[in-house]
Amino acid sequence: MSKLVRVIPRLDIKGPNLVKGIHFEGLRVLGTPREFAEHYYRSGADELMYVDVVASLYGRNSLNDIITETAKEIFIPLTVSGGIRTIDDIRQVLRAGADKVSLNTAALKNPSIIKKAAHVFGSSTIVISIEAIKQRDGQYLAYTDNGREYTGVEVVEWAKQVEALDAGEIVISSVDQEGSGLGYDLELTEMVSTSVNIPVIAHGGAGKLGDIDNVIVDGKADAVAVASVLHYDFVATTQIEKANESEGNVEFLQSGKTYSRIRPLTIGRIKKHIAQSGIGCRV
Repeated sequence: MSKLVRVIPRLDIKGPNLVKGIHFEGLRVLGTPREFAEHYYRSGADELMYVDVVASLYGRNSLNDIITETAKEIFIPLTVSGGIRTIDDIRQVLRAGADKVSLNTAALKNPSIIKKAAHVFGSSTIVISIEAIKQRDGQYLAYTDNGREYTGVEVVEWAKQVEALDAGEIVISSVDQEGSGLGYDLELTEMVSTSVNIPVIAHGGAGKLGDIDNVIVDGKADAVAVASVLHYDFVATTQIEKANESEGNVEFLQSGKTYSRIRPLTIGRIKKHIAQSGIGCRV
């Protein structure tokens, strides 16, 4: 395999805290985004992804201060998602220090923003996030607001349209698998990856090393977004700064537990495993 697969930690953010849920629900506070971001940067992450998971719910885009703080300490590409609705929103996030923006709700409501944003900022800056849920008939439909809002849009056709509108890459998230530790949705990822010629980042479900090479080889993913397996390792091995208790469930962090299906991993171990499997990556 000639491509270099990227390993991208995904940091879900609610207010001042890094959080993690299952199927995007039941958010558990883990710590501060800055602390995790700096650790992953030092550990060899290829990029970072920041997602404001309640931006659409509260109609806000509030990550700019966190982005600026992070950009001072890390020097790898940073993608930011959540509450970005307009060209001016994109401009502000990029000025704060992001390298790319990821759109979901805004793109589905107004697909022309993709082409306009690509024209203004360059295709490589514009990422489209697709939150997919498998229907009873086997069809995958795109959702918004962390899988809460139905759109009726078929995922593969939307991915093709996104590419035609000059988006630079796609993040395909399985809402069904997200946070479960049961592995990526290989069928979903392969369907999207083989339908477009732009890079596809697989997200949702990594619980062990084998899940990662499966989605690269069988799912044809160009990159993997990982969260729980990394976060739980960092929490278990590091003295985490005290989280802001006003913004979510801190009991999970205080308990020292992890979700039973997740096998904590480091970026170094993931990359070593990928390389040993004959898959190209930046070590």
